[in-house]
Amino acid sequence: VQLQASGGGLVQAGGSLRLSCADSGRAFSGYSMGWFRQAPGKEREFVAAITWTGTTAYSDSVKGRFTISRGNSKNTIALQMNSLKPEDTAVYYCAAGPQLVQTRRVTNWGQGTQVTVSS
Repeated sequence: VQLQASGGGLVQAGGSLRLSCADSGRAFSGYSMGWFRQAPGKEREFVAAITWTGTTAYSDSVKGRFTISRGNSKNTIALQMNSLKPEDTAVYYCAAGPQLVQTRRVTNWGQGTQVTVSS
């Protein structure tokens, strides 16, 4: 698995979680990386992404609550999720793509990690 996601779990509304994704094989150096999510019965949707140089993009539904960042090695990203709401409950997927921030086009998917927010 080239994109390894971790950090999901169960949290109460208003709480925080931090997701991480590692490009363990450094296969996506230079790529944008980001997160999508899919709730039961819904289509997968864009959450946030970051370019290799640190430009970020967020969906309107998470702007101001979630923060995406890159690690010092640049081959890991993190998604800090604050003020979580029950509607944030979904499987979160790590993703990579050369123009992910600009076009939301994913060329490589990682595994998903479950985030559950209880009311």
